[in-house]
Amino acid sequence: MPITIGTTYISVYKLIPDYLILKHYVLFSIYTTYTIIISVCSIMFSVFFGVAFLSNFTFTKVESLSRNTLFIIACVYLVVIVVSAFKLLKLNLEQSNYNAELEAKILEAQLKLKEQELSYLKMQIHPHFLFNTLNTIYGFALKKSETTPEMILKLSNLLDYLLYQVDKPSVALTEEINHIKDYVDLEQMRFNDTLDITFRAENCSDTISISPMLFLPFVENSFKHGKIVDGKLSIVIAFECEGNHIHFSIKNSHEKTDTISYGIGLENIKKRLELLYQNKYILDISETSTRYNVNLKLQLKDA
Repeated sequence: MPITIGTTYISVYKLIPDYLILKHYVLFSIYTTYTIIISVCSIMFSVFFGVAFLSNFTFTKVESLSRNTLFIIACVYLVVIVVSAFKLLKLNLEQSNYNAELEAKILEAQLKLKEQELSYLKMQIHPHFLFNTLNTIYGFALKKSETTPEMILKLSNLLDYLLYQVDKPSVALTEEINHIKDYVDLEQMRFNDTLDITFRAENCSDTISISPMLFLPFVENSFKHGKIVDGKLSIVIAFECEGNHIHFSIKNSHEKTDTISYGIGLENIKKRLELLYQNKYILDISETSTRYNVNLKLQLKDA
């Protein structure tokens, strides 16, 4: 019994945690060999002494000593192996739990980092959008235009969307489209007859959800950086929905120059796409001498 306890203790609290778990396989093999040799010698000595003591040192039953010794060694190491197996199982479960907790903490940290980055990008987009819209209303107010109250009403709807909906993880695509239409209406009042705009949305139902303010910056840039050619600012906006895919395109009249700056709005939306729809979107931006084209193909997350 003392040899069984001692061998088991060395295996469970020394050999396995200090050498096997730490992958010191050479040292584990060496010390395991030493432990086996010492424990076998101790077992043989104890058996021999026990037999000699029970036989009053007459050695009349020495012929059964080898068989009994092998049986006792087998029993001792059976106990050691079973206890060591439970120790390995316990260590494996503890390591698995530790890895799971560590992975959860890493994912939580990454999620918080993404949320902070998204919040920062949204804070940049909001003033950019509001500045353009308020400038338009200011111009109409100076002219004492009768359409100013209507513009303020549409802006209030946009502000409601901006303040209370944009912080949600997702909104209905139809809601985003409706607010784009409000924005277009505001710009229509500003441009009057100089704006030629086409807007269409096909198969876009209320069941489709997207990240808020995903498409509006593209529309905003088309008005801000588009050029009036032959007396018209021409803009074509299209949404095509099929399954869990959305194809958004926008084209505006344009005069190609050597240096073009499209503000922080477009750069922010690229970053948001990378954060929210990594490897699930294709953004193609091109320009000709007369047209600036944006095509965004988006694969939505499975419900």
